[in-house]
Amino acid sequence: MIWDVALRKLLRHERATFEIDVRFASASPRVVLYGPSGAGKTQTLRMIAGITRPDAGRVAVAGRVLYDAAAHRSLSPQQRRLGYVFQDYALFPHLTVRQNIAFARRLGWRNPPRGIDDAAVDRWIGAFHLEGVAGHYPDQISGGQRQRTALARALVTEPAALLLDEPFAALDQALRRRLRLELKDLLAEVDLPMLLITHDDEDLSSLAEQVVHLHSGRVEATASTLLAAA
Repeated sequence: MIWDVALRKLLRHERATFEIDVRFASASPRVVLYGPSGAGKTQTLRMIAGITRPDAGRVAVAGRVLYDAAAHRSLSPQQRRLGYVFQDYALFPHLTVRQNIAFARRLGWRNPPRGIDDAAVDRWIGAFHLEGVAGHYPDQISGGQRQRTALARALVTEPAALLLDEPFAALDQALRRRLRLELKDLLAEVDLPMLLITHDDEDLSSLAEQVVHLHSGRVEATASTLLAAA
């Protein structure tokens, strides 16, 4: 089993409450959490990554237990070794493309120097064809280049799995199609499990092997992509 997730959390905002109770297990490397805005997809991803702490539950990825409330086990986000790409990419505006990628390789909060020499950083700059903009800042590059920078930063640490929060949402339709194909080829090349959240049907047909349908904080159904398309 690659993905084994059972998480529960009660969210409160003023007088409103929203309960997430998500449970799914899958042996498929590429799983998509699919559902409308407000279904609880991002909060579920953040709990898997260790950014948000659940009230109860368990998370195991590729047989490694990352969180188990009953056993009082909760690894830090760094210890979980999951590459996380935020919806808005969360690049540091004051760092260049090279520095943003290299930042993931450093302990603490000290910024890497502009001319940092790191073979792993060079590898992913080359893999995503970012050589020409490596010295540019995020506001000087295109949306597709920002996405590639965020992916390179997630992959440079050699994570155990990749978590993607609607990575194509901010891109135009033509660029979405091209980057979906690039991501699919990349995942096949590095043999890396992926958990992606989306409400876009095209993401399912392009990237999903297993689909977990979320609605109102709960799993409505799970299906292979063939069943989901039927």
